[in-house]
Amino acid sequence: MDRTLVIVKPDGVERRLSGEIVARLERKGLSLVAAELRLISREVAQVHYQEHEGKPFFASLVDFITRSPALIMVVEGPENTFKVVRTLMGATNPTDAAPGTIRGDLGIEMTENLIHGSDSPEAAAREISLFFPGLS
Repeated sequence: MDRTLVIVKPDGVERRLSGEIVARLERKGLSLVAAELRLISREVAQVHYQEHEGKPFFASLVDFITRSPALIMVVEGPENTFKVVRTLMGATNPTDAAPGTIRGDLGIEMTENLIHGSDSPEAAAREISLFFPGLS
């Protein structure tokens, strides 16, 4: 089985969409391996978004993901689970996301797009070890 990291971002938790998002993942056939509602520290957020460091939007990304609790999960499924999750998520900008996707159905704006999913097996391994070090 293959694992990937998924985060219901603070806007999703604030809008009480965590259950809907988890239900969509489970209806697709993915299984939760670990889940925790937690406030992400600035230090962890900076490591999580390290590929964006130095870009003009880096500080706002860190501010957003640390503003209130997020639901951080490890989900498991068949090969390329990260691709399954990314397809369910929809395009980063909710106005471009297809109907039927999480962002297409529930998203409102680009800067608050509800969900994060690892974008490769390598990113999944790095992110799982960052948020759930005992699982890696």
